[in-house]
Amino acid sequence: MTSDPRPAAEAAAQLMTAMTRLRARLRTESAPDDRQWAWSQLTTLSRIVKEGPATASELAQAEHVRRQSMAETLVALRTAGLVSTTKDPSDGRKTLIHATSEGRALIETIPAARVAWLGGAIEAQLRADECETLLKAAAIMNRIADIDI
Repeated sequence: MTSDPRPAAEAAAQLMTAMTRLRARLRTESAPDDRQWAWSQLTTLSRIVKEGPATASELAQAEHVRRQSMAETLVALRTAGLVSTTKDPSDGRKTLIHATSEGRALIETIPAARVAWLGGAIEAQLRADECETLLKAAAIMNRIADIDI
């Protein structure tokens, strides 16, 4: 950690700009039909597919959003038939959100197109040492995303 806040502030500003640009570019690299889904809907659905059923509160906490925002996301996913709900077998007061087969299929197709583009861009533009740096940066970014200050 540094005692001078300027480098951290500059890093934060540049990182936010880069993430915004990359996110917009990744969105354009998917099929037009896939662009109907908001980023928050896709990340939530992806989390459910990868980590298994969860409550709305657990998803809101994991995605760093308010429960009300998560409720809106889940309504859209449920209306589209991408998620379903069941009672939690260990606590009947809770409702678990599950991905449907349609939801799993969507998560398999959208990231594939984006990963293909991003992988191609990385391969075309970066040296091996830069790829290693990018991997380290991704790990750091995930750590930052999970920090509660």
